[in-house]
Amino acid sequence: AAPKKAAPSRGATGRGSAAERQLWFPAAQPPQWLDGSMIGDRGFDPLGLAKPVEYVQMELDALDQNVDNNVAGKVLGILTPDRTTVSETSLQPYNEVFDIRRFRECELIHGRWCMMATLGAVVAELNTGVSWVDAGKVELEGAQYLGFNIPLDLTTLCVVEALLMGYIEVQRNTTLDPEDRCYPGGNFDPLGLADEPDRAIQLKTAEIKHSRLAMVAFLGFAVQAGFTDSTSPLENLSFLNK
Repeated sequence: AAPKKAAPSRGATGRGSAAERQLWFPAAQPPQWLDGSMIGDRGFDPLGLAKPVEYVQMELDALDQNVDNNVAGKVLGILTPDRTTVSETSLQPYNEVFDIRRFRECELIHGRWCMMATLGAVVAELNTGVSWVDAGKVELEGAQYLGFNIPLDLTTLCVVEALLMGYIEVQRNTTLDPEDRCYPGGNFDPLGLADEPDRAIQLKTAEIKHSRLAMVAFLGFAVQAGFTDSTSPLENLSFLNK
């Protein structure tokens, strides 16, 4: 009997070879350093920002002041860091500023903020009629939340926010595991939605997609508010009801 063919593996979406994975453009050729192993990797890096850093070691140039031409030093070797490390010794915890894992952490943090900001801008305007651009002006007249007055002035609120965010950032920077820095779990997953590995991959993929969409959306909010006659995202979407 003919040997049975192995069933194709069902890995995470976006993983595998260029022929199998989803790319940002169907005919695109992903760079070597984007191999599809990260969640949401679509092979998009036109500027090569995530390319692994290389350090070139050069020998000293000739410094003979008695000749009219000093020979430049030759390349002795190229050093490529073999791993990413995180420390608590500085405000920049990663050993490489342009490391792809640091980019992923920054992408997730900015994406999560933008998801909250985009939803907050729309929901707040639906409930108050005030656009996100003018929300600060309302707070100057008196802090409110869901229509209830808050017995704190704006200065006090800013101080409280700075202290809370400072504490959160300090705690985050004490985490040395790059995976835990991006996906802390624990109290941030009280329902245990990511306990199953396959389910966790689906949720991480959905999160990075929504994060990217939210970042583009809020950039659109900002551009629309700065270059049009309206600061209201809802007003600019009103043509959908026509």
